[in-house]
Amino acid sequence: MQIREAAAEDWPRIWPFWHRIVAAGETYTWDRDTSEEAARSLWMNPAKQVYVVEDETGAIVASAFVTPNYGGPAAGIANAGFMVDPDLAGRGIGRALAGHVVEAARGAGYRGMVFNAVVETNPAVKLWLSLGFEILGTVPEAFDHPRHGRVGLHVMYRAL
Repeated sequence: MQIREAAAEDWPRIWPFWHRIVAAGETYTWDRDTSEEAARSLWMNPAKQVYVVEDETGAIVASAFVTPNYGGPAAGIANAGFMVDPDLAGRGIGRALAGHVVEAARGAGYRGMVFNAVVETNPAVKLWLSLGFEILGTVPEAFDHPRHGRVGLHVMYRAL
């Protein structure tokens, strides 16, 4: 697999899994009915460093972004978002992409990375913990999960 910076023309290959993940309503706090135009604006925003993962056939199977979490004197703390095609979960794609994004953020001069709203039932919580993130706190019953009902949202952090 190859991880590279995303180009504008990659969006049509990101959108199918982006839409599937958000529409499932299990891991992201975005509106499940987010339009493609709004999704593109959210994900491919020029203020973000966006990456894609291509498999051996050239198919885009995952994407991630890095952006400042805060502004002004706190702009040294990054935020990131990750999506892996659900059909390819468990193959190490997310771990490889996460490692790449953490290193990219460090290389860009960020001092730390924070995730503001990690759904506590998201299987990626184990990945983030294994990569040195810690749970700073949990907002109880903040997320209406379609299968589990009200669950918490973790705030997770890692120094870079």
